Amino acid sequence: MQTFIFFLIAALGEISGCYTFWAWLRLGKSILWIFPGIFALIIFAFTLTKIDASNAGRVYAAYGGVYILSSLFWLWLAEGVKPDRYDVLGVTISLLGTILILFSPHR
Repeated sequence: MQTFIFFLIAALGEISGCYTFWAWLRLGKSILWIFPGIFALIIFAFTLTKIDASNAGRVYAAYGGVYILSSLFWLWLAEGVKPDRYDVLGVTISLLGTILILFSPHR
């Protein structure tokens, strides 16, 4: 459960941090938007180091499913676009991959 919470915090940091750059470069917001974004990206990177796994690459791979899920929630809640059945199917497949990566017996 702790791993999932760290993944969610990391996803919020990454999505919100990247969105500030999107807002600046694509939506015409002030360049000042990037400063909280940089802070959010630091939180993202720091939080991933708290995941209990032996290899960084495995953590990043497993994080991918949680990131996709969080991105779809961002799409829905922040951008007002409801995910469709293909979004739900895609995130389901990716979360199965996350579970497989995290809980399989690795050499």
